Amino acid sequence: MCVSKIQRLMTSFVLAVVIALYFTGYVNIALWLQVFVIIMMTIWALTNFCPSIWVLKKIFPPCEWDK
Repeated sequence: MCVSKIQRLMTSFVLAVVIALYFTGYVNIALWLQVFVIIMMTIWALTNFCPSIWVLKKIFPPCEWDK
């Protein structure tokens, strides 16, 4: 697996956890986790820097979309 795919899977997993927490009654935790995701996505959109991709690039290879 490559960095971009892993990051997208991690984001979808976190959002699934948010939904699960919300439906099990942990609304406060779900809200703050959702706010965290929104802040991280906003930072990524405004600065083109994503901390999770930065860390994952040290562990996994980059995606080669052209091949």
